[in-house]
Amino acid sequence: MNAHEDALHHPWGQDLPAPGRAREVAPGVSWVRMGLPFALDHINLWMLRDEIAGRAGWSVVDTCVDQAESRKQWDEVIATSMQGLPVLRVLATHMHPDHLGLAHWLGDRFGAPLWISTSDYLMARLAVHQQDAYGGQATAEFFSRHGVQDPQVLAAVIARKDYYARMVPRVPVHYKRLQDGQQLEIGGVQWRCISGYGHAPEHMALYCEDPGLPQPLLISGDMVLPRISTNISVYENEPEGNPLQLFLQSIDKFLSLPAHTLVLPSHGKPFVGLHERVRQLHQHHQDRLGEVIQACQAQPQSASDVVKVMFKRSLDVHQTTFALGESLAHLHLLWHAGRLDRHTDDHGVLRFAAT
Repeated sequence: MNAHEDALHHPWGQDLPAPGRAREVAPGVSWVRMGLPFALDHINLWMLRDEIAGRAGWSVVDTCVDQAESRKQWDEVIATSMQGLPVLRVLATHMHPDHLGLAHWLGDRFGAPLWISTSDYLMARLAVHQQDAYGGQATAEFFSRHGVQDPQVLAAVIARKDYYARMVPRVPVHYKRLQDGQQLEIGGVQWRCISGYGHAPEHMALYCEDPGLPQPLLISGDMVLPRISTNISVYENEPEGNPLQLFLQSIDKFLSLPAHTLVLPSHGKPFVGLHERVRQLHQHHQDRLGEVIQACQAQPQSASDVVKVMFKRSLDVHQTTFALGESLAHLHLLWHAGRLDRHTDDHGVLRFAAT
C-alpha cells in the first residue's frame, strides 16, 4: 500500500481471487485475476451473469493477452466458476493486448460476439496487420527524433515490430459497437457506457446504478486505477497529439457518479473512493507537469531528457517505451497550452523550452 491507496477503502483488502477462480463482488458480478508477462503482472477481468434471448450465460469484460498460460487460466475459470454456462458476449474496454488478446479465442469457443468502441476496434485491426505497430523502424525513428540515442534501446524497438500481434494474433472479423451513453442490459440490469480518451482511442467504462445492488458499480478499465496512473502516451502515428489533456478531461466525467461507487479497475484491487482517486490523479499529473516545466526553464529538453526527470528509477526497454510516450504527453500538454516552445536542434532532435 502507499499513501494514495491508504486514502481509499479496499473492501477485500489483500484477499485476492485464487488463480483460475472467480470471486463474486456483487450479485451477478465476479472478479477474475490473471497473470501478465510484464512488470504490471496482472489484469482483472469481470464476469457478469447474463441472459440473451432466453439463453443463460455470462458477459465477460476484457480477456487477457493471448498466451498459453492465459488460456490455461481461462480453462480453469470455465471449469470451476462458470456453472457450466457459456460466454454470451465479450465486452472489451479498449484495444490494448491485455484487454483484447483472447477475444477471438473466447468468441470461437462460445460463438460470443465482441463488443467494443469503433475507434478501438479499427485501431486493433490496424495494429494486428500493420508491420510497424507499436514498434519497428518507424517507431525507432520517432524515438530517435525525440532524443533516444542508446543503440540497444533503438535496436529493441525495431525488433518489436510484431509486438501487438504477438499478444493479439487475431481480432474478430465482426463486432458490435459500444458508444458513450449507451445503455446495455446485462442480467436484467442496465449498464451505461462512459467514454474516455488519452489512454486508448475510445475507452469504454461501464457503470451500473441498479437499486437491487448494494452500491453503484463502475468497471473502470484502465481510466481509474487505485495505485498507479495509467499510461498516457504520444505515439508515432499521431506525433503531435495531446493525450494527457484528453485523459484529464475524461476522468472528470466520473465526478458525477456517487462517491460510494465500488470501482472495479483493470489493475489493482477494487476500491471505494472514486472522487478522491480522481483528485489524486489530477494532482499527480500537475506535479509531473511542474517538474517538466522547471526542467525546460533550466534548459531545452528532449522527451528522452524528460524521462529522467519524471522517472527516477531504472527502466527496462519495455518500460522505457512507455516512459518516453508519457514524458512526451506531458511536454505536449504544456506545448499546446503555449507554455513551451518546440524547435529542432542541430542534431535533428526536437526540444522544448519554456516560453
